[in-house]
Amino acid sequence: MKAWWLVLLACLALPVRAELWGFVDPSGVAHFAPRQIDARYKPVLGSVGMQRVPGKTDAGLALLHWLDIAPEVKAVQPWVREAAVQHGVDAELLKAVIAVESGYQKAAVSPRGAMGLMQITPETAARYATPADAARLIEPRINIHTGARMLADLLRRFPIDAALAAWNAGEGAVRRAGNRVPDIDETQAHVQLVLELYWALLQQSQPARAQRLTLHP
Repeated sequence: MKAWWLVLLACLALPVRAELWGFVDPSGVAHFAPRQIDARYKPVLGSVGMQRVPGKTDAGLALLHWLDIAPEVKAVQPWVREAAVQHGVDAELLKAVIAVESGYQKAAVSPRGAMGLMQITPETAARYATPADAARLIEPRINIHTGARMLADLLRRFPIDAALAAWNAGEGAVRRAGNRVPDIDETQAHVQLVLELYWALLQQSQPARAQRLTLHP
């Protein structure tokens, strides 16, 4: 497990039961319900299964506050938003993946050769980046776009938790597990951390993104 993950783990709250589910549709309408009506609804408060909502403790709030104000985060947000629109991936999800993968350390290089903000491997670059971009993978904009392209591809083929597992452990491991998160501690921790941050960031962004609110029984 990465040292950055240990910092994130220290910021997470204890699990609680899910009490509110929601999503924002393409027209800007926020839909909330006390249960999951269909696959579009994601946990907004509380948790389901392994998913927990951060931001319920001072440490969790501090982490979210850091993601709002840190210069290294702000510096790449235009590229995160650009990649989100271009590749059809939520900006909040990209932001969560970057936080878990590199802690916004743009020059990060792992022992396995994964590079940059989204920790893109040479194999991933060969599949999702042009040869010219693969040679400049450490550059933040290229790194983010390459990662967003990969994540969009995985999300088209797997549920979100399995897509994140494939990002971490490879598509083969996910397929051998029946298109589910495989029983690998590192991968399960990765998926949990990304989802926790993603849901928390959605909680922050939904009120601003929604034009009106629809509640369902």
